[in-house]
Amino acid sequence: MSKITIMIPCYNEEETIPLFYSRIRPVIDSLEEEVELLFVNDGSRDGTLERIRELQRRDPRVQYVDLSRNYGKEIAMAAGFDYASGDAVINIDCDLQDPPELIPEMIRFWKEGYDDVYAQRKKRNGEPWFKRFTAHVFYRLLARLTPIPVPIDTGDYRLLSSRAIRALRSMRESQRYTKGLYSIVGFRKKAIPYEREPRAAGQTKWNYARLFGLAMEGITTFSVMPLRISTFIGIFTSFAAFVYMAYIVLRTLIYGVDFPGYASLVSFVLFLGGLQLLALGILGEYVGRIFMETKRRPLYFVNEYSGETETDDQNTPSPA
Repeated sequence: MSKITIMIPCYNEEETIPLFYSRIRPVIDSLEEEVELLFVNDGSRDGTLERIRELQRRDPRVQYVDLSRNYGKEIAMAAGFDYASGDAVINIDCDLQDPPELIPEMIRFWKEGYDDVYAQRKKRNGEPWFKRFTAHVFYRLLARLTPIPVPIDTGDYRLLSSRAIRALRSMRESQRYTKGLYSIVGFRKKAIPYEREPRAAGQTKWNYARLFGLAMEGITTFSVMPLRISTFIGIFTSFAAFVYMAYIVLRTLIYGVDFPGYASLVSFVLFLGGLQLLALGILGEYVGRIFMETKRRPLYFVNEYSGETETDDQNTPSPA
């Protein structure tokens, strides 16, 4: 019998966990496969871990990994992939924005031979228009900037086969954008369109600052296009400056000096200074990521794992 691991990263989700379990239980009860519900507690500061332990006492299918601190969702998902023991892994958030009722359809496509069955959002209900707009722009911008085909309007809600999971485990970079890693892995993919629902309870942990940081991570991790654009801007600006300088010299030789041009000179210097700082900022983003990767630190540390097998070194995949 096949085993399915449903992996749920959690951070301060004590309100949503009981709601999530009550909704997903009928779904997993209807499945023919053996099911493991693997919660990854990402250093929650509320009663999230206690809620998970309560579920485990009631249902032996529930397991959990308690990380030593809050590492962020991207690292929490990496920990979940390491500790998942199923033949396939389904990644889903517990805020119920992604309906668990899609799971049987995902498993059906997996049995047909697909390695990455992902849910693609047709509509994002319950989200501010600005967040919907920026998400719409970002996914399309990333698709244009990166040579890797990244599906648009697609999140982390998906089923991954065992060979896709093994491939993800092999990629241990600390600066992670998992939506891009799914695309790097490749293999056979299948989209399931759906409408995203409003959050069931609690508050989203993704403010605009964190979303901007994630967007920067996605662009700088999977594309060097910003560096190339800054190079083109530098070439164009240098050429324009040379033309302007030639114009000033010729004008002075022909007509003499009729005005000092202080305002235009200051504006030009400020414009060039701004472009230089922008280019340095882009370069700094890449250099900073290189600096972090060279440290080769473990991705995470674990306080507690409820299962039987635990890795000695969290920088290497656990046996599954």
